Amino acid sequence: MALINIKIEGIPYQVEEGLTILQAAKACGYEIPSLCTFPNGECNEGSCRVCLVEATGARGLVASCVYPVAEGMEIRISSPAAVEARRESVELLLSNHNKNCQQCDKNGQCELLHVANLTGARDDAFAGVHSETHLDRLAPGLVRDTSKCILCGRCVARCQNAHGIGILGYENRGFNTYIAPAGDRSFAESPCIQCGQCVNVCPTGALMEQSEIDRIDEAMKAGKHVIVQAAPAVRAALGEEFGYPVGTPVTGKMIAALRRLGFERVYDVNFGADLTIMEEGTELLDRIQNGGVLPMITSCSPGWVNYAEYNYGELLPHLSSCKSPHQMQGAIIKSYWAAEHGIAPEDVFVVSVMPCVAKKYEKEREQEKVNGIPDVDAVITTRELARMIRRSGIRFKKLPDEEWDQDICGDYSGAGVIFGVTGGVMEAALRTVHYKLTGKEKEEIIFEEVRGHEAGIREASIDIGGITVRVAMASGMRSAKILLDEIKEGKSPYHFIEIIYGMSGRMYQRRRSALCEKLFPSG
Repeated sequence: MALINIKIEGIPYQVEEGLTILQAAKACGYEIPSLCTFPNGECNEGSCRVCLVEATGARGLVASCVYPVAEGMEIRISSPAAVEARRESVELLLSNHNKNCQQCDKNGQCELLHVANLTGARDDAFAGVHSETHLDRLAPGLVRDTSKCILCGRCVARCQNAHGIGILGYENRGFNTYIAPAGDRSFAESPCIQCGQCVNVCPTGALMEQSEIDRIDEAMKAGKHVIVQAAPAVRAALGEEFGYPVGTPVTGKMIAALRRLGFERVYDVNFGADLTIMEEGTELLDRIQNGGVLPMITSCSPGWVNYAEYNYGELLPHLSSCKSPHQMQGAIIKSYWAAEHGIAPEDVFVVSVMPCVAKKYEKEREQEKVNGIPDVDAVITTRELARMIRRSGIRFKKLPDEEWDQDICGDYSGAGVIFGVTGGVMEAALRTVHYKLTGKEKEEIIFEEVRGHEAGIREASIDIGGITVRVAMASGMRSAKILLDEIKEGKSPYHFIEIIYGMSGRMYQRRRSALCEKLFPSG
């Protein structure tokens, strides 16, 4: 990329051609406040007007998030006009905002509050009528509260770009505009796959996960045997909540924190991942050898399963019959573990700590219950776990490193560890197929062709015991749709397909990949 010369606050810089002013300023160490811009610097529509600056060649103030830099451009961030305009933009947003910050789940991570402090916005600078509030708490995983929405459009763009679904959109016009599924339906009444990507990009508390912390508190007060199991991605993501670099594993401290929060047992979901891998690998081999439905598609991502049910019901026989790892492990805890300890299943309360809000929906499915008793009772996200740790007064960085409980749900294999990496489910299942066919471990441990966190579709042909197995991995529903349409048309050449969410998946896959590299540097 060619470099061009610009000046910011009178200081010369060389930056890449094609950047916006906001991106160039960030690269040069300046912070220009913005709310409609994604963390990677991309902006969907420049709607918030919080990033206004002066630039030569422009008539008046410009939105730095969408205005490109040019050779010789001089940019002023600190001019009185720009400072005042940014402050007034934030004050206008605050004038129609629910300011119950103390009770907001986004407290401490709210971007609106950050830019209000940054711009020196005054409370109640503009007073007037508030727009009507639309509150949706019906879905198991998501909460929508328009009283906190600033109409930045991030959620609308993310839903469309990541999955091509477009569940969210703008309703009404002018002062009465709000964001909702079509017709102001609940998430529970729309074809929302509950993936939570909208929550991950929302700068305020307008979109949040449905918190289940109170349910855990009630179970502990009621004397239930409260057991917790944590997904592999959480041990890396949790560190970010307490100031550690991205991808830093904080496994030991997380286990110590969970014990101090009152959980009777603390288990690793990698054990459940091993169960899923063995079941899925065996099922794939049976389908290949005995004329079963092919290609077989992974079923451990509930958001993907929701998408298939809404849009490709006729292809459901292609999905693996396996439950996801935390549901399998929950079933083991409530059956085998409970029996070994002489405890009735209804007296065991299983909590899963997951990187994805779709797991909250998954546990509510009737297929995930035995005699009306759910395999998993509550699912909390990494954010919710961090909230529990903070409210308890635990000093996370001062905790000792402790080990997982090892009774029954303890040990696990390297296949379980790689499960959370994009392509890892497929790789682990193929290892099982290889061992069952040959009686030997796969010499080449990493299937480089399908592992990674890139978006799009990756494919490979792998020889296993004399059988050529064609596989593909799709990241995001846009990519999945291509593979699913091939199946519908009878043109799919594959035996096995792995599908993951996309954005939230990739975010956690990066953390997960970083963790795997630290734990297993040799691959």
